[in-house]
Amino acid sequence: MSAKKPFRPKARRPRGFEDRSGSILRVERHLIERASRVYDDWGFEPLMTPAFEYADALGKFLPDEERPNEGVFALEDDDGQWLSLRYDHTAPLARFVAENYQDLNKPYRRYQAGDVWRNEKPGPGRFRQFVQCDADTVGAASAAADAEMIALAAEVMRSVGLKDGDYVVRVNDRRLLDGVLESIGAAEPERRMRVLRAADKLDRLGRDGVAMLLGEGRKDESGDFTEGAKLDTASIDRVLAFLDASGGSREDVIARLEPLVGTSETGKAGIAALSEIHDVLSAIGVNEDRALFDPSVVRGLGYYTGPVYEAELLAQATYDDGSPIQFGSVGGGGRYDDLVSRFTGQVVPATGFSFGVSRFAAALSALGLTGASQERPLVVVVAAEKDRSADYLSMAAELREAGFRAEAFVGGGNMGKQMKYADRRGAVAAVIVGSNEREEGLVTIKDLKLGARLAADISDNKQWREEQPAQETVARQDWIEAVERIAARND
Repeated sequence: MSAKKPFRPKARRPRGFEDRSGSILRVERHLIERASRVYDDWGFEPLMTPAFEYADALGKFLPDEERPNEGVFALEDDDGQWLSLRYDHTAPLARFVAENYQDLNKPYRRYQAGDVWRNEKPGPGRFRQFVQCDADTVGAASAAADAEMIALAAEVMRSVGLKDGDYVVRVNDRRLLDGVLESIGAAEPERRMRVLRAADKLDRLGRDGVAMLLGEGRKDESGDFTEGAKLDTASIDRVLAFLDASGGSREDVIARLEPLVGTSETGKAGIAALSEIHDVLSAIGVNEDRALFDPSVVRGLGYYTGPVYEAELLAQATYDDGSPIQFGSVGGGGRYDDLVSRFTGQVVPATGFSFGVSRFAAALSALGLTGASQERPLVVVVAAEKDRSADYLSMAAELREAGFRAEAFVGGGNMGKQMKYADRRGAVAAVIVGSNEREEGLVTIKDLKLGARLAADISDNKQWREEQPAQETVARQDWIEAVERIAARND
């Protein structure tokens, strides 16, 4: 009878999750570090909340009324209470503010970066776990706080190497469309939500598709029919005129919007907020090339209560086949004044900006703005003699003290294997001390980047071996300076 084979699990990632390698993580870390520096400079305080929250704390903070609570990953604790992995950073912030309200300086300004989890159907570029980076001001009702958040978003764009004109923050106020709906007698909740959903599809369906959804409805390519808002022709034209009101200066947009909201007090409040936002942005030097007014920006249908904004990348990049990459929105936010009320019954105003780190980092990589020039170069100390590991580890320590990232090779293998390893690691240089160098007090240093460039132009192996153009041997006391020269040459 044969022995029972041991169980060996299949190595596989859970569906909708991803492994992120070093190169990706470095770009993401660079992005978070730059954004965090901006937030720190602007007086925001870091906060880290736990991955789990009580499930009943999340409900009102899911970003869309259509999204059910089943969108979270939940488990039952040993005390019978349900815990959920955080869906975003807003619900934990709400709980933290409510729990510590009396002790917090208000307005409370915080930022947080970390993983969030969403129990949703995965798709291309859509994962169940990803990193978000948020900044929020809690306890400030004025539009000046929204203006500051818009300026903050624009400054984050600058901080990662984007030039003015490579991005824009598009700004709207949710109360403006509500004012239009009030002026045409279509403000009842169900119809309002249908209009908002239609407006949110402008980029995807175009003007004609939105007009259908504002009217009787629309049948898509699959044959599925979406019921419309049942507005009459004049009302549809007025909503479309509202969505078409962007373009030109911020003051031009305000002028076009004022007659559309009519006598609605809600709409007038939205106009007043945009006017104050314009005044603040102009005063601090955030012009229309960095932040403009765009009434088609909707965001989180049942979530935001006032100004809303999206950061969009305008910079151009192409795929390998030459086709253009469409980046679109990489972050957004707005005012949500129901932050704490579901915990305490007390209305506490808040406004915030958030971006998805992976999506933004992928766009920066495509644009060549990875922060690689800020990364300290890697140097590999080759293990030329098997019994000299302590010497090589000591040399790696010397390199680190000099400001390099450095490692001594500990994997075993011949010189060729080790040099191939250093190349694949992206090392700028390899340091070699064999028996000859050790006895003569020398160190051999290979410039791996220069060597790769020269190798492409040399077809004669004999010439390469004789000349060794990317290699130098120096005295032991001078080897750190030699590595620094090589690093500077390849910067």
